[in-house]
Amino acid sequence: MNGAESLVRTLVAGGVDVCFTNPGTSEMHFVAALDRVEGMRCVLGLFEGVVTGAADGYYRMKGTPASTLLHLGPGLANGLANLHNAKKAHSGIVNIVGQHATYHIEYNAPLTSDIEGLARPMSQWVRTSPDAKSVAGDGAAAIAAASGSPGQIATLILPADTAWNEADGIAQVQHDRQKPSYSPKGVEIAAKILKSGEPTLLLLTGGALTGPALELAQRIAGKTGCKVMGQTYNPRMARGAGRFHIERIPYVIESALPILKDFKHIILVEANDPVAFFAYPNKPSLLKPEGCEVHRMTESGENSAAALEALASAVGAKAADIKPQQKTELVKPTGALDHASIAQAIAFAIPENAIVVDESITTGRGFFPPTAASKPHDWLQNMGGSIGFSTPVSTGAAVACPDRKVICMVGDGSAMYTLQSLWTQAREGLNVVTIVFANRIYQILRGEFDGVGAGQPGQKAMDMLKIDNPTLDWVLLAKGMGVPGRAVETVDEFNAALAAAISEKGPQLIEVRL
Repeated sequence: MNGAESLVRTLVAGGVDVCFTNPGTSEMHFVAALDRVEGMRCVLGLFEGVVTGAADGYYRMKGTPASTLLHLGPGLANGLANLHNAKKAHSGIVNIVGQHATYHIEYNAPLTSDIEGLARPMSQWVRTSPDAKSVAGDGAAAIAAASGSPGQIATLILPADTAWNEADGIAQVQHDRQKPSYSPKGVEIAAKILKSGEPTLLLLTGGALTGPALELAQRIAGKTGCKVMGQTYNPRMARGAGRFHIERIPYVIESALPILKDFKHIILVEANDPVAFFAYPNKPSLLKPEGCEVHRMTESGENSAAALEALASAVGAKAADIKPQQKTELVKPTGALDHASIAQAIAFAIPENAIVVDESITTGRGFFPPTAASKPHDWLQNMGGSIGFSTPVSTGAAVACPDRKVICMVGDGSAMYTLQSLWTQAREGLNVVTIVFANRIYQILRGEFDGVGAGQPGQKAMDMLKIDNPTLDWVLLAKGMGVPGRAVETVDEFNAALAAAISEKGPQLIEVRL
């Protein structure tokens, strides 16, 4: 077999059986190998940002890495924004990038570039295979790196001649079978703080926001009286009725400061020290109050469930200590179509076991609280802040979980960055409902213009923020990608559109005209 086939067989044998692809000339032997090897599902994206974002969404829901296939340095560069988001989310990805044949690089052909230099800022592991006989072993090492805890982006660069020359065979992945642990000292310090009775925030993200870890945090809060919150943005969060519903630190500084002002201690469970998303004139970068001490209990990728179990034992927290949560009955909204009624409509419509991917940004900041009463679901957010995140991540999540309904919430400006995701959803028949909030403006930027004290925007400034000339027609755009769409202008229309889209198979789009 050649190097490309040895790599594909190594990927499949190592548990990487999905490849999100956008190949070119240098990757054609890899493409040919896909025909010869059973067990690899290939998903084509018409833009590299769709490919890398889909790999992020796949990992968040599956917990194991997919691979990508990108064409040389420019193809990688097109995918870097969503690799940035994936890196911030600690998603594991085996990122395969083609390269010119080793002997051709010296001639500086038009597509020649420093691929390793492009890859390193967004990858924790980078390697260029030197020859065909090294490819399988390098692929196995990439799988091991991507599959660690926390997950990593492992970028393997594959020169064309290493793909077409003769190889030895497949390589076995040397997985680290040892489960991640935690620091007993960190738990000991956290227990001491909680027993002191001083106002304390338990700040969670990562594995602490899913499964048994969230219930353990609920017990600890009931026993000690500490406050439990999530980061502003989180890779995945369990939500809905019957689950411990916690709030997140607000994005807006003026909203976050009053919430955090009385805490003497913040205990970090995989989370980061709360900081402002941007710097603003005359506003703090650190959101914690002066004199508040921050203590790390677990790092990202450590066993937060085990650490929280140890902490619960140390403070004597039991299931009986869980305090009843306020129950909210969801009612289908009527009346005007506004942010409040949209939030109620979405919370009411979320089906059992859904996956909600949230890039609604300004429009959707109020959407989160009502979903505490929705049917149980998972909530995914943009960890890196690079827009064009939600439609690709929804695509990957739907590939990972074909039996679950995915609901993608996105503003019209963000959705234009990776519009091609809709085509992949149509081609693969994915169960994604995309809700586009069409306010005809980069509303987040309009708010940030005020936030940084740039003054009153004039005509030139507003022309950089508005996207209403010409007006985007999302129903037609979706149709062009093969996705059925409908537009709504009232909350009654929105309720009906949601119910229909969720009940139907395959991708659907709803344009909410604000």
